[in-house]
Amino acid sequence: MLISSLSIYAQNKSMNSKFYSIKVKDIEGREFKLDEFKGKTILVVNVASKCGYTPQYDGLQKLFNKYKERDFVILGFPSNDFLWQEAGSDKEIIEFCTLNYGVTFPMFSKISVRGSNQHPLYTFLTSKVTNPNHNGFITWNFNKFLVDKNGNIVTRFGSKTEPLSKELITELEKVL
Repeated sequence: MLISSLSIYAQNKSMNSKFYSIKVKDIEGREFKLDEFKGKTILVVNVASKCGYTPQYDGLQKLFNKYKERDFVILGFPSNDFLWQEAGSDKEIIEFCTLNYGVTFPMFSKISVRGSNQHPLYTFLTSKVTNPNHNGFITWNFNKFLVDKNGNIVTRFGSKTEPLSKELITELEKVL
């Protein structure tokens, strides 16, 4: 039994280090690894400015404001993969988010969340190998992945799940 537990621990630790070793660029173009967020509960969201779900920025910001003091962070990754709903430059995206929704949570450079140019973060989040319980391609803008303080993917929410929904908040509070 001990060998089995050690094996699971080693496998989880390996997956965690893979998550934290992924490189991203913030909306200003600075590159760094996700280990900057080690020890925080993370909600990773692919976002877009011209989508029917764009008003979720408001709920995301309220969620961030409510829980940021409890080591919670939202990471917004703009993507133009769905009907060109994020065609603007990084500068235009952050201006839109700040002016219209007062976004203060970390935003990142536009990436591809599916297809042949999929960013390594989304390959990690959607792969059956690294995310056996919540894998599968990104269906639309505003898919959400909840990651615990150890880099484990806890659950996934589709676009229709509002940031302030009881379902999302219940799962978030379990891992905070």
